[in-house]
Amino acid sequence: MNTLLTIKNLHIHFETHVGKVQAVRGVDLSVKKGETLAIVGESGSGKSVTAKSIIGLLPKRNAMIDKGEIWFENKNLLTLNNKQMKKIRGAKIAMIFQDPMTALNPTMKVGKQVMESAIKHLNLSKKEARNKAVELLNLVGISNPETRLNQYPHEFSGGMRQRIVIAMALSCNPKLLIADEPTTALDVTIQAQILDLLKHIQKETGTAIIFITHDLGVVSNIADSVAVMYAGKIIEKGTVEEVLLKPNHPYSWGLLKSMPNLDTKGKLYSIPGSPPDMIQPLKGDAFAPRNEFALAIDYDMQPPMFKVSETHYAATWLLHPQAPKVDFIRETQDVLMKQDDKISSIDNNVLLEVKGLSKYFYLKSKQTLKAVDNIHLEIRRGETLGLVGESGCGKSTVGRTIIGLHEPTSGEIIYDNTKLTRHNQRQLTKKMQMIFQDPYSSLDPKMKVEDIIAEGLDIHHVVKDKKERKQRVEELLKTVGLQPHSASRYPHEFSGGQRQRIGIARALAIEPEFIVADEPISALDVSIQAQVINLLLKLQKENNLTLLFIAHDLSMVKYISDRIGVMYLGTIVELANSDELYKNPLHPYTQALLSAIPNANPIVEKSRERIILKGTLPSPVYPPSGCRFRTRCLLATDACEKTPEWREVETDHWVACHYA
Repeated sequence: MNTLLTIKNLHIHFETHVGKVQAVRGVDLSVKKGETLAIVGESGSGKSVTAKSIIGLLPKRNAMIDKGEIWFENKNLLTLNNKQMKKIRGAKIAMIFQDPMTALNPTMKVGKQVMESAIKHLNLSKKEARNKAVELLNLVGISNPETRLNQYPHEFSGGMRQRIVIAMALSCNPKLLIADEPTTALDVTIQAQILDLLKHIQKETGTAIIFITHDLGVVSNIADSVAVMYAGKIIEKGTVEEVLLKPNHPYSWGLLKSMPNLDTKGKLYSIPGSPPDMIQPLKGDAFAPRNEFALAIDYDMQPPMFKVSETHYAATWLLHPQAPKVDFIRETQDVLMKQDDKISSIDNNVLLEVKGLSKYFYLKSKQTLKAVDNIHLEIRRGETLGLVGESGCGKSTVGRTIIGLHEPTSGEIIYDNTKLTRHNQRQLTKKMQMIFQDPYSSLDPKMKVEDIIAEGLDIHHVVKDKKERKQRVEELLKTVGLQPHSASRYPHEFSGGQRQRIGIARALAIEPEFIVADEPISALDVSIQAQVINLLLKLQKENNLTLLFIAHDLSMVKYISDRIGVMYLGTIVELANSDELYKNPLHPYTQALLSAIPNANPIVEKSRERIILKGTLPSPVYPPSGCRFRTRCLLATDACEKTPEWREVETDHWVACHYA
């Protein structure tokens, strides 16, 4: 394969009010024609900055490329002016952004947005561009494209919006496609469809792909080669099999160990500490302070790239011939198995019972959106009940209705033998708290951390005076692993993982018995996810908390949950013990979800078969009659037009399916 793109010794910094942030520090990379290169690493490692420098999208107000070269088709892109870059951007190099809702103009019909680039770069007429847009929407799997071209972004699901963004990126047949976290916010079924779509497009067009992600399961699915970034540098690179099966850098090891699989037992490994302050000059190996196996030389001298094979390189002094040999995987596993925090004292007393709960939303169009429709649940004191399903199935609505953020349309919520009503809601919700999905938007940016955490204390008059208030806030910060002096800072001064810890501290402030954790880790890096999950399990063990854990990461749900409920289109279709559900899924939808879980082992990932569902999740405004899953089910027959009975097929294993 011929080399399509080459990056040489790239250095980039950002000017900020507190100093220069050294975002990229000497990156060397190459991408071959038709190849998929995955760039992995934590937030702030420089992945997206490197990608945006290729396409010339760095912010001009404060980004500065200090030195380096980016060669594409015998041109150094860093020497081109804006007019010359416009001819390449979108036409020869295109980009898929992480959030399709912000990448699309909400005021423009999607057809016009897909056509725009083709008209500009390919000089097509409007009619020709429209025909091409129809072809592209067909290619990315959007049915009835002629009609859907006339719709606006908000009329599509998240997965469909991401498909439209991909169609836009492909409109000029680019030679290089940069995909920046394109599947992070998607469900496993939609994620699998997007990955299959990208592989199909690559096979059809020969497009090279740079795929930026922190999900190593996704990497093993799609990548040919992998580059691991840390603190602005590439610290390991090689083929996907070399890096994921035989990692040589301690950071790569740590990322792999932070991800639970379906068999993970004991405490999750989490990389100690946090990434370095990129404002300060870095001496030696930037990963040394977090490296449990660091050598003395790591603190003084930056390691070179050591050659492991013709295609595999890693920048760690542990590869020096005189360095001690370390079996990182075995040593960390021995420690973790002795630190099993996944022990909760569950009793058979039901703490929370949901009977026939429905939550409908009445739209301006006089239509009724049945977000949750007649569900029944019991959560036992001290247990973690996981709730999984695709976006739009009603998981978050269940959690928000239980906690009192939505008023039920019908049904009962009984907490500790007391029915939740408007009159006792405040009294009972003192015992019930919520951790929200987005640590960016769930914290008031104008409030100091001390006031955010103490808000519940103030509302419920838990503390006597300011001294006790401050003391309680500092105790909570220590509990979630933050320094007490953090109380005087604002949310924007923290990383995503630290903000989520603040959200957890706020939820714990009034010592609740029950917590709804709504996608609390979906916005976090894998190493930070492990820290947050270990923290929740530790707090559950110490305080006997009961958790409703809502997520779309099925491996993490399996790890943390005692029982798991599977939701589809407002209803619960299966409920069982977590081990039983994963070993013996009975509902076709559960089977499809489990088949879509990515595996970080590329050999396993590329050899297994997925169950591909028909179509997409129907609108909850017009749910199918009878079994709601029948329009997508591969087993559906005429009998499925009748609503299936919710029945216990084995001890504590419930399912709603005619053929379970």
